[in-house]
Amino acid sequence: MYKILTLNKISKIGLSVLDTEKYTCADEIAAPDAVLVRSASMHEMKLDENTVAVARAGAGVNNIPLADYADAGVVVFNTPGANANAVKELVICALLLASRKVAAAVDWAKGLKGEGENVPKLVEKGKSQFAGPEIMCKTLGVVGMGAIGALVADSAAALGMKIIGFDPFLSEAKINEFKAKGYAITANLDDIWTGSDYITLHLPLNDGTRGIINAESIEKMKGGVRIVNMARGELCDSADLLAALDSGKVAAYVTDFPNEAQVDHSGVTAIPHLGASTPESEDNCAVMAASEVSNYLEKGIILHSVNYPDLDLPEAFAVRTCFLHDEDEGFAEKAAQAATAGGAQVENTYTAAKKGKGYTVIDTDKEFDTSAINAIRVRILK
Repeated sequence: MYKILTLNKISKIGLSVLDTEKYTCADEIAAPDAVLVRSASMHEMKLDENTVAVARAGAGVNNIPLADYADAGVVVFNTPGANANAVKELVICALLLASRKVAAAVDWAKGLKGEGENVPKLVEKGKSQFAGPEIMCKTLGVVGMGAIGALVADSAAALGMKIIGFDPFLSEAKINEFKAKGYAITANLDDIWTGSDYITLHLPLNDGTRGIINAESIEKMKGGVRIVNMARGELCDSADLLAALDSGKVAAYVTDFPNEAQVDHSGVTAIPHLGASTPESEDNCAVMAASEVSNYLEKGIILHSVNYPDLDLPEAFAVRTCFLHDEDEGFAEKAAQAATAGGAQVENTYTAAKKGKGYTVIDTDKEFDTSAINAIRVRILK
């Protein structure tokens, strides 16, 4: 029986993927085989040595110590694309909120309570302060053309916006696909900064992206640019951004990750991290996370890992020995030799590596001694 620890409320639809004859799931459970998490921070959490996998029901993994878990032989999964439509819809909403000052207008209208018959006249008199431009025919710079960014581009284009996309990791085929839709795809961020009326961020937060919106990049932007950040708050240098809002260089900032300095600024529309907060998104993420965990625990398959290489495997096997190890080009050969030396017949060998970590799987007819092989973790599946 596999034991799964849930650190947040995980969708019942997602948990239903796990066969109750094989799995038990609880928010308090000793020595779990895997952990399912949404937003709970795991940085101070000590994992049981029995835990071999963590699945984040969502795309961002800033709440998980990826390198530490990799060194401990714990595979971390996320669920890219599962919440993409939910975030896309909120981004489209944010583009409109950045234009029309709808949130401020709603708050203002509530203040008319008690004015009685004067309300219609006051509404007509006061509406001009909330006027703003249409998004149609404006240029939207999409920084990050992954699952969410691509959907945002498609929806914004359908609303009549022109698209400039930036993503250094796009394949040639994907670039051609976007160009066929009429999108301008650039490898130079300056093209986004200088050419966009609206900018939307769809990037992971890391040392290379932190503060990507700053005084220098803002200086290159059009006057009155409007910025949407539904990715991570730290992608923007808050002090530089607020100064640009005060000067009018930036006309509006809409974010799902506000900080204290931003929440009451007149140029900021602060949203409390609602991007993936739809029942459909929560179900999709939980289903994907549970499926990733079960495939790994039962079959050794790694799909959508963020700290180990992905490795798709056939489902049928007699004995499957799975090695998590530091990257080593000769590791698979050493493992196969150990299997042969141990009297096992090697049926298939699979191996992959990423960012200094390797994953090697040996399918054999029977178990063999792995004690002489230097690996971070070894799992034997039958």
